[in-house]
Amino acid sequence: MDTNPKQPLISPVKDEDTEEQYSIQRSISSFTADENDIPPITGVKVFFEQFWIESKKLWYLAAPAIFTTLCQYSLGAITQTLAGHIGTLELAAVSIENSVIAGFSLGVMLGMGSALETLCGQAFGAGQIDMLGVYMQRSWIILSATAFLLMFFYIFATPLLLLIGQKPDIAQAAGQMAIWMIPQLYAYALNFPTAKFLQSQSKMMAMAWISAIMLVLHTLFSWLLMLKLRWGLVGAAVVLNTSWWLIVLAQLVYIFMGSCGRAWSGFSLKAFQNLWSFVRLSLESAVMICLEAWYFMSLVLFAGYLKNAEVSVDALSVCTNIVGWTSMAAFGFNAAVSVRVSNELGAAHPRTAKFSVVAVVASSFAIGLIIAIFLLIFRKQYPSLFADSAAVKNLVYELTPLLAFCIVVNAIQPALSGVAIGAGWQALVAYVNIACYYIFGLPLGLVLGYKVNWGVQGIWSGMTMGTILQTLVLFYLVYRTNWNKEASVATQRIKKWGGEDDKENDVEQ
Repeated sequence: MDTNPKQPLISPVKDEDTEEQYSIQRSISSFTADENDIPPITGVKVFFEQFWIESKKLWYLAAPAIFTTLCQYSLGAITQTLAGHIGTLELAAVSIENSVIAGFSLGVMLGMGSALETLCGQAFGAGQIDMLGVYMQRSWIILSATAFLLMFFYIFATPLLLLIGQKPDIAQAAGQMAIWMIPQLYAYALNFPTAKFLQSQSKMMAMAWISAIMLVLHTLFSWLLMLKLRWGLVGAAVVLNTSWWLIVLAQLVYIFMGSCGRAWSGFSLKAFQNLWSFVRLSLESAVMICLEAWYFMSLVLFAGYLKNAEVSVDALSVCTNIVGWTSMAAFGFNAAVSVRVSNELGAAHPRTAKFSVVAVVASSFAIGLIIAIFLLIFRKQYPSLFADSAAVKNLVYELTPLLAFCIVVNAIQPALSGVAIGAGWQALVAYVNIACYYIFGLPLGLVLGYKVNWGVQGIWSGMTMGTILQTLVLFYLVYRTNWNKEASVATQRIKKWGGEDDKENDVEQ
């Protein structure tokens, strides 16, 4: 990458009005990087020196973030795995509920909560620590209201699944499971803003410890209630709801005990100021994340229309389960690079922010490649961990080469999405996702799956091509970005999102 960035062909910044855009553009010419920014990369030696320094900073954030994300993802994945040892209908029901119902809601809530990654990260980098708690409270209000609206999606899950053509027995079981999982929805509403609040301050270890303890308890009680006491799907719902709420409560206790210093000074009426503008930013973030989450959710959904639907859904759910687990490394880097980019842009360090992108892409690719090779080596053994059905295990075996390739691609893509969140490009990336995923990838997958009769392999292959295209476009956008401009925009954004009524309390830059 150049050290003298060119003016981007496409600007990742979407400003709300002409006056604000003019103000930002005018400030770029006078913008200079802080003296603490990294020096220009002038040779191989300097590159590797800075790469080592930046990699240590990334791993300091990424390692606990990877562990936290892996533990939290494993809550649902373990429930799904144990359901596979109860029966194929139960596995299909949990898979549909996890991937379609909860997956839809998780995409919305995680996306709206991701607005805090931009705002809290850049405010923390600029030293405006007092605003972090206000941002979190605003997000709690917005996400709790969103959870209430999404609750009707859970209540009417069975007729909705029947409407889109799911098998009646699968739709009935998944719909019943969805109603039992409503408490998890409200846990999402508090968890994601709280997690982004802690993440922006690099307080990853606290979340890692909480998630680790809950994973151990969740695994123990899931086995006890689902298999030993034979509570089945009822036991799955009870343990999964309880686990998520205990994570939320533990994080809140950690914050309220004063561990975050000035970032949490108590509940404030400022949380109700500038709410509508905050809603719009949250919706931009939600659209970006949802378009990605729903894309992969639709993979399991369309498999339900194939012949021998239970086997197709079960095999694909095993693969997506593995993709989810192995993607935790990439999502950990997503969180780490989001913090690094937002903090450094807020602190007026554009070269450091840019170099963080290089380090995170290289690290994510290496990890994805190692995991893919491991799966190919043990492709005959690992399907038995997830299912007892010979038909399901054979189909998983056939899908493994595609699974390995998908893992490598998915290792890079979330890292680049983290850059977009850290820089505040959510609106632009939403358009990219629409084009690459829904105009190109999904139709191609349906053609290969149904018209060409490739089945599950065809649907997944076409959708993987969409992911590849999206990754290439993000690479291009990052390459063409003017990072000095992004640092200037970050300064403007910090001033704007303090709220009209509390500008006089803002720290002057």
